[in-house]
Amino acid sequence: MPLEGKCVVLGVTGGIAAYKACELTSRLRKAGAEVFVIMTKNACQFVAPLTFETLSNHPVTTDTFARPETWEVEHIALAKRADVFVIAPATANILAKMACGIADDMLSTTVLATKAPILAAPAMNTGMWENVATRQNAETLKARGVHFVGPEGGFLACGDTGAGRMSEPGDIFAAIEKILCPRRDLEHVRVLVTAGPTREKLDPVRYITNRSSGKMGYAIAEAARDRGARVTLISGPVNLPKPQGIDCVKVNSTQDLYNEMMARCQEHDLVIQAAAPADFTPEKVSEQKIKKQGDGKLTLILTQTPDIAKAVGKKKRPGQVLVGFAAETENVTENAESKLANKNLDMIAANDVTAAGAGFDVDTNVVTFITKEKTETLPCMPKRQVADELLDRAARLLSR
Repeated sequence: MPLEGKCVVLGVTGGIAAYKACELTSRLRKAGAEVFVIMTKNACQFVAPLTFETLSNHPVTTDTFARPETWEVEHIALAKRADVFVIAPATANILAKMACGIADDMLSTTVLATKAPILAAPAMNTGMWENVATRQNAETLKARGVHFVGPEGGFLACGDTGAGRMSEPGDIFAAIEKILCPRRDLEHVRVLVTAGPTREKLDPVRYITNRSSGKMGYAIAEAARDRGARVTLISGPVNLPKPQGIDCVKVNSTQDLYNEMMARCQEHDLVIQAAAPADFTPEKVSEQKIKKQGDGKLTLILTQTPDIAKAVGKKKRPGQVLVGFAAETENVTENAESKLANKNLDMIAANDVTAAGAGFDVDTNVVTFITKEKTETLPCMPKRQVADELLDRAARLLSR
């Protein structure tokens, strides 16, 4: 049993998805884990505590001030006992409490006290998930190291269609297993990842850029770190928190990125170029703000920027693995195969940025992995999952 001897504290909050936590409890028990359930008052309106007591074979905790059978401060005892702390479903309310450090019931008090890894499986109405407050709370928690699984898109109990549905128990179980039994297949591997856009200066107040958010590259860097790699992340300007345990180098222009890559690429065993550098830059940069023209037109002369992937490919050393990305809008596979050959890559991840769930600044992606021997198209999935799929294949290339 893969989770034999592990302790999972499961927090269940008030949402219709609470019924899925019953199946999750059963899965964890069958895998050998010891499960202790904490339910909020509202969660008890959806599922009776007796259900979880039967499935977990432990009393369910609901009241901060209940008298325990054995004398101990229960929220501290559970916080210390946990090998992983899971909240499923995680409502917008509990995410807000966690982000602000509020401890006003048994669940929020215990999660604030724990030092165990925390995994949240959000579940809520689409509008609530997309609300700026909820998104900021989620980003704050991620920056503090809280793991997330989901939410998924689809038809919700409220009748809406969109993101907000809690991940299935099997997916949550897999995320728990990944936390408790992490792979370390990239130990001693030096990984270089690029992420985000570049900015090409026009004048003191304007620049040319693109819509890349950097989320894919950051997910790859974090996944490689979690698998034991020594990771360097070269990042363009993004609105993402600096990942912990990763050497992060900030760049602005494509020339900046080129300079860093030329200085660093040969030092690394695996190079993954997920950044979206600009293909063109202004021939001249105005020293003053460009004013509106009398004829209502402005002509800009652009020149090509350095082809970074091709330059890295020319410096490729024996045993090194190079992975690129191809963000395309047409002839996706054909264009990616051409880049694979022309830039001396071992693998390329191609995606149609016009496809649903695969564009810029979203949390999911739809990619096709292409090597000289094989082409594999994956379904839409979270970018962190795409990152692990990419690293699985890169690890096999490294072991050749």
